[in-house]
Amino acid sequence: MTVLVTGADGFIGSHLVEELVRNGEKVRAFAYYNSFNTWGWLDTLPKEVLSEIDVFTGDIRDPNGVRESMKGIDSVYHLAALIAIPFSYHSPDSYVDTNIKGTLNVLQAAKDLDTKRVLVTSTSEVYGTAKYVPIDENHPYQGQSPYSATKIGADRIAESFHKSFEMPITIVRPFNTYGPRQSARAVIPTIITQLLAGKEEIKLGSLTPTRDFNYVKDTANGFIKIEKELTTIGEEINIATQHEISIGQLAQEMIDQINPKAKIITEDERLRPEKSEVNRLLGSNEKIKQFTDWAPQYTLKEGLAETIEFLKNNMDSYKTDIYNV
Repeated sequence: MTVLVTGADGFIGSHLVEELVRNGEKVRAFAYYNSFNTWGWLDTLPKEVLSEIDVFTGDIRDPNGVRESMKGIDSVYHLAALIAIPFSYHSPDSYVDTNIKGTLNVLQAAKDLDTKRVLVTSTSEVYGTAKYVPIDENHPYQGQSPYSATKIGADRIAESFHKSFEMPITIVRPFNTYGPRQSARAVIPTIITQLLAGKEEIKLGSLTPTRDFNYVKDTANGFIKIEKELTTIGEEINIATQHEISIGQLAQEMIDQINPKAKIITEDERLRPEKSEVNRLLGSNEKIKQFTDWAPQYTLKEGLAETIEFLKNNMDSYKTDIYNV
């Protein structure tokens, strides 16, 4: 098998690439082209792993580059996306171009090249605030931010290619993923880096929303197990722990571990607009367990410990004095 991972230079993508290489797969990694010739988090992988990767630099918004990257590929893990919700409030066009058009580029190339498997990455944000829990794959969609709306659009285009052209597509829907290499626009590294910087006032947005957190290695493992099962073709599948914790409880747990003197401060600029805030996400993992033998291997405590250790050694990569949108 030769596989392509788009968004390979990012957080989840780099972990997925690393796991695929360790599993013996031939991996082509699609990284975002830039004039600095940096490959994102791929640059930090062990040399013995990086030497096994065929790095292709391009732009997911460009159909020609996407098509070129997919030649000779058996399976595509499509993770490339713009993901920050606050940034989508003032730059929604870029989300349409990247998340919707980028996905369309992958699908059209896969159709023309007869790619054997396509996994399209969704997000739990497409569900919006839970109407019932645990949230299964039949839950209605709610576009509560421009980001989530574009991911809904990308999912539905993927569904249409499966139904219209019988393409071997699976929509993979991770709930909130965390772990080493995650940017500070996400809540867990935001909390940890402020604490490690010695701050005693930890600035956050709303503390009451709940989330279902996957450790990144469990998320990567979920992708791989879903790809291996042909019975998942045509399905939409959550990757979720089926456990939830509020942001306030989560922050207090990390405060207790790192600096018990710290206090939480709610900062207005970090609050989402009221109707845009997703107040509860608790995912069902019954479907992924039905189709695969996947199960979380990390508890939240174990995953946080590994994340804290990584961030201790990489604080130079994080700006703790500003709000990372």
